[in-house]
Amino acid sequence: MRTKTVFIGIAVLGLLGLVFFLGNSFAGQQKGSNANNVQIQRGEYLVTFGGCHDCHSPKIFTPQGPQPDPARLLSGHPAGTKLPEIPQGIIGSDKWGGLTTNDLTVWVGPWGVSFSANLTPDAETGLGNWTDDMFIKAVRTGKHVGVGRDILPPMPWYDIAKLNDGDLKAIFAYLRTLKPIKNRVPDPIPPSGRL
Repeated sequence: MRTKTVFIGIAVLGLLGLVFFLGNSFAGQQKGSNANNVQIQRGEYLVTFGGCHDCHSPKIFTPQGPQPDPARLLSGHPAGTKLPEIPQGIIGSDKWGGLTTNDLTVWVGPWGVSFSANLTPDAETGLGNWTDDMFIKAVRTGKHVGVGRDILPPMPWYDIAKLNDGDLKAIFAYLRTLKPIKNRVPDPIPPSGRL
């Protein structure tokens, strides 16, 4: 009888130990995912407050004016969209400094024509193959992928570059949670001298 009681006691202690171990392990996972969720929420806040949707999200037109299209958030200038004609001689030091399309995804200025980038995690046409380091380097240097062509106006990379690494990683973490949207944005068009 005593052996049976000791055996039950050891089994109960073992079971309690297992529950305690699994409970702590689960709590650790929850804490880690909460920290990740906090980072993602911070990124969403910074993207929203920073006005990223203003240029990087195609718009739908409502009675209140243009609004980001929820089906194409942060997917950049819609590929294949026909651009309106740019009047000759409208851009210059004594003229207009810039023009934009109605949905704010294309900008024209002395730098040429720039198209808002696809920030979704699509591997082929967006940021899907980028790393944290590539994203931070691009924002800090004003170079595409951190080493390529210049990031053109109106992208305020020089202001975003002042954010700390934690905030930039939070922005990138949030961008990775978006629905990937296949949308190959055109390359910038250099100035032609006719603007």
